[in-house]
Amino acid sequence: MSGKGSRQRARRLNVSKYFNYTIMKTRTVKLITIATVILITISLSSTAQSKGKKGKDKKVKSETIQLFNGKDLSNWTFFLKDQSVDPAKVFTVKDGVINISGDPFGYMRTREKYSDYKLHVEWRWPVEATNSGVFVHGQEPDAIWLKCIECQLMAGNAGDFVCMNGADINERSDKTKAVVKKKAESTEKPVGEWNTMEVTCKGNIVEVYVNGVLQNIGTNSNISSGSICLQSEGKDIQFRNVFITKLKK
Repeated sequence: MSGKGSRQRARRLNVSKYFNYTIMKTRTVKLITIATVILITISLSSTAQSKGKKGKDKKVKSETIQLFNGKDLSNWTFFLKDQSVDPAKVFTVKDGVINISGDPFGYMRTREKYSDYKLHVEWRWPVEATNSGVFVHGQEPDAIWLKCIECQLMAGNAGDFVCMNGADINERSDKTKAVVKKKAESTEKPVGEWNTMEVTCKGNIVEVYVNGVLQNIGTNSNISSGSICLQSEGKDIQFRNVFITKLKK
């Protein structure tokens, strides 16, 4: 009986060890499986974020449109009050800079029409501070005072709005006047120094900054898309770094 009991006890001990081993093995497999799933999930998430970031960077780059390529004016068209004058004598490019003589009156206009964008323009007076303007939402047909909203560059008044030829905004409370005065003191730089104007056109709202200072806001504009124009009005002015960044609708 003693030998039989010993064998039974040994058998039970072996069975217990087997079950304990099986349980430990099962737990180990489960832990390894869980760890593997976690690692795969982290790897996939990291890969997706990396791809998403690259895609986002690519999208941002594609939203910037150079209106001036720094070499020529091939993507612009021109209108002058005196149409007997060759535009090539009024609008020229040298060393990455657009030179506009100011005489006769007129403008250079993008061939394409744009809406929902932020426009960046840099300008300076090479000789003396005089007059010019940046037009947004320019409408056809071309005319010396085409329908548009002018962001004024007249010396001392950069940032005024001029609602031309039927263009209108809520802030133009006196309908007998085309001009909506800027909100702040002049932030223009002296003759020979470069200034920056940034114009945000979002839906029917237009905002203009001059050298980083908000100068004007126009709301409920009755035009919200069109050409962008640089004006010839009086005397020499220079422009460079003319581009837009498209805004999400």
